[in-house]
Amino acid sequence: MTRRALLSYHDPQFVDSEEARPLRILSEYLAPMRAFCAQHVRDTVVFFGSARARVDGPLGGYLRDATELARLVTQWSLSLPDNGNRLVVCSGGGGGMMEAANHGASLAGGRSVGLNIGLPHEQRPNPYITPELSFEFHYFFMRKLWFAHLARAIVVFPGGFGTLDELFEILTLAQTRKLDRQIAVVLYGTEYWRDIVNFEALVRHEVIDRADLDLFSFADDPQVALKLLQACIEPGGGGVADRPDFANSRPADGLCS
Repeated sequence: MTRRALLSYHDPQFVDSEEARPLRILSEYLAPMRAFCAQHVRDTVVFFGSARARVDGPLGGYLRDATELARLVTQWSLSLPDNGNRLVVCSGGGGGMMEAANHGASLAGGRSVGLNIGLPHEQRPNPYITPELSFEFHYFFMRKLWFAHLARAIVVFPGGFGTLDELFEILTLAQTRKLDRQIAVVLYGTEYWRDIVNFEALVRHEVIDRADLDLFSFADDPQVALKLLQACIEPGGGGVADRPDFANSRPADGLCS
């Protein structure tokens, strides 16, 4: 009896091949989309920050604040009408500040998203992510797309190269008006951010406009940060049920229909 050949999309050798890379990239768009639609996740508040932060280290206080702010955001979200307008805490899914954010959401009895990516040393899924909303990415750019796709706000705690990359990508999208909706950006830890980024120098050297400094705010207390988020976010203002607002180059037609 002649053995039938595998369908190409059932053939692991093909799926893992160089030729199938576009399929793998597309799957990191479609699989999360399917999960977010199934779980009715429309809008997120994204927490960025160092994966290396430890409670007994120099950023220990920020870890505690990240946990508390994520708890407050989730508590506020759960007080909103349950009609698809609720905000869900989202992190990069790893340790440090990311784990603190997912932990805070769980303390409030809410769900949270983890957009994990495999790295050799410091990136493992933390135990506080909602299992149905835990994702593993291979491609950095697809993971970053999903951070922006659903975000209503970004809270950026102290971090290194990865955190800076994520922050400045969101600021660039906002500055160049590639976002269809406003994303509130809160830099948590004024002393840290003013120490490592000389925003005034960017204005002085005329590489950004002074008005670009209005794209973000500073906070040093979870309650203050929550008030900034509440002032900027109108729950239910967009999201998966219509189409994730990312760039303004496509019409907003039913993503989850």
